[in-house]
Amino acid sequence: MPLDELRSLLARHARPDWTTALDGVFVSRVDRAAPPAPSMSGTVLAVIAQGAKHLALGDRIHEYGAGQYLVASVDLPVTGRFAGASPDRPALGFGMALDPALIAEVLLRAGPGDLPRVGTGAAPGIAVSDASEELIDAVVRLLRLLDRPRDRAVLAPLVRREILWLLITGDQGGTVRQLGLADSGLSHIARAVRWIRENYAEPFRVEEVARLSGMSVSAFHRNFRGVTAMSPIQFQKQIRLQEARLLLATRPRDVAGVGHRVGYDSPSQFSREYRRRFGVPPGEDAARLRLSGPAAAPALP
Repeated sequence: MPLDELRSLLARHARPDWTTALDGVFVSRVDRAAPPAPSMSGTVLAVIAQGAKHLALGDRIHEYGAGQYLVASVDLPVTGRFAGASPDRPALGFGMALDPALIAEVLLRAGPGDLPRVGTGAAPGIAVSDASEELIDAVVRLLRLLDRPRDRAVLAPLVRREILWLLITGDQGGTVRQLGLADSGLSHIARAVRWIRENYAEPFRVEEVARLSGMSVSAFHRNFRGVTAMSPIQFQKQIRLQEARLLLATRPRDVAGVGHRVGYDSPSQFSREYRRRFGVPPGEDAARLRLSGPAAAPALP
């Protein structure tokens, strides 16, 4: 069965940093369950071959296990953890970055009537579906190329395109297709997400970001929440707090300075929201980070 071979390939090729010899292809192996940890999702396809993962985005919880895949169509602040992982039965996952330019290229090669319909609104930024046997088989063939260096340059691009085509024509086809369309609702929200991430420390008016996205304020609010499960202000807060935690790993004694740097004028507000997000005050978390180093944030898969 393709899933059995997928497990074998993932277990054999897993590295501590999850990278592989194929750019944009990741292999994860987790030997023990850990507390939920924050990270950015990336724009990625993630397939679970063994174990299960729980992923929180705003007030939405996504769970996916062996034989299922997740598509993250926007780089979003998430909190994730693997469930039930152990040294005897580790959680095993495959990830592949989704390149909008490559998706657009695949779409251009499709014939009339071959593509799924795309809704008028922006699709959710994260969605889970059951993986078809064809999709698992294509992922297996891509991973086999890790053992065939001579064939990678020629065959890997072909298999990547096959995987994208299977996604485009599968359950999440509308979402993946929007990634490759420059004027889709998803692309407008992705533009706003990038702007907020780049300017997270600065106050902004929602009307200004809506205008940058080419939407009315009401349409922007509706579509932004539909994609991210958060309001624009809540999204900015999540980015600020994640950036603060990264800074505290290298500046553990400057809690007030870190809070100000990420956009908080009030130290008490920074401490309160940091504790609500990470479970401990920033000073205590900084001391823990100083002793153990920053926790490895689990990227997808």
